[in-house]
Amino acid sequence: MDSLAATALPDLWDRLTGTQPDPDLWVVLATLAAALAVVVPHPLWRMSRNAITIAHEGGHGLIALLTGRQLTGIRLHSDTSGLTVSRGKPYGIGMILTAAAGYTAPSLLGLGGAALLAAGRITLLLWAATALLAAMLVMIRNAYGVLTVVLTGGAFLLVSWLAGPQVQAAFAYAVVWFLLFGGVRPPFELQAKRSRGSAGDSDADQLSRLTHVPAGLWLFLFHAVSLCSLVGGGRWLLEG
Repeated sequence: MDSLAATALPDLWDRLTGTQPDPDLWVVLATLAAALAVVVPHPLWRMSRNAITIAHEGGHGLIALLTGRQLTGIRLHSDTSGLTVSRGKPYGIGMILTAAAGYTAPSLLGLGGAALLAAGRITLLLWAATALLAAMLVMIRNAYGVLTVVLTGGAFLLVSWLAGPQVQAAFAYAVVWFLLFGGVRPPFELQAKRSRGSAGDSDADQLSRLTHVPAGLWLFLFHAVSLCSLVGGGRWLLEG
């Protein structure tokens, strides 16, 4: 048993830290098209947006922890809304960064994923995503949230352990394209809601109250991060 573990652990580490070959260009383009197909049409977006909400609320939660706040729970709802609750000072840099993390998280995760894929770290990307989802699951406080995170994490786990290299590559590229494109749409949706006066307690408005900077400038930041991430991440994926 000891000798088996001694052999398996180095192999596992080599898989995690090693590089994998880039997929063919047609795979990269096909996954790009697949991501657009689930982000652009409204009926499909209503379902796929749940995954963006996981990244959004996960971003709030991760930054809350990194800035020393106490994360008490995350809720994900069937209407694709979510809520992350943390304890700490209701002002200051920690609260500001936590509030700003939601709308920027999907795009920044996509940009980070694109960097890993450009470096050939497909397995590392899949395992890191699985670990983040497992960590998030501990903080979920409602049944629908548990279901969506378990299903999402299960998909990553199955692909990581059971699929071949080509399927893993296609899955990883599809996920990263989805995060990059999916991160662009929510700021536009928020902008539309604010123009109708129906998003008075949005992240942008909370940030405005925290910083005395107009909510429109925070919304501009969300747009800038998502669009720059799409351009930068897209170049890495296409040139990789």
